[in-house]
Amino acid sequence: MDIQEIQRLLPHRYPFLLVDRVVELELEKSLKAFKNVSMNESFFQGHFPGHPVMPGVLMVEALAQAAALLAFKSIGVEGAGLVYLMAIDGVRFRRLVVPGDRLDLEISVLKRKPRIWKMRGEASVDGHLACEAELMATVPAARAAAPQPGGADPGDAG
Repeated sequence: MDIQEIQRLLPHRYPFLLVDRVVELELEKSLKAFKNVSMNESFFQGHFPGHPVMPGVLMVEALAQAAALLAFKSIGVEGAGLVYLMAIDGVRFRRLVVPGDRLDLEISVLKRKPRIWKMRGEASVDGHLACEAELMATVPAARAAAPQPGGADPGDAG
């Protein structure tokens, strides 16, 4: 998935679009993508002058955007849609990410209900884990797959 398709699916734009390319996708299961980290990123102006480091919260946001792409492709969203983050658990930062790094993003689905997705995300550089987290998000009803007959309430995150 190239940047044009990513922009068709996500509402984010520069400087907040944090996924450059999707390189592997298995619907409803997993996604691999990356973000090329450049010295031209606006956040490096203040984080930190003379010692640029990608903010941890933006690594988590990159994982959340990759997770949204997996959800949208899995449910067949055609245009830019919204996914609302509900929870972030177990966030750990393991190494610094600096200009020139390629931040590899891996998302795997842990659990899915019609509108609720629970996923695990890992961000790494050169095979070394930089950030990990579990993400829970909801896709608004208009974008979610229809509930299965006799199934649980689509809003039930249980």
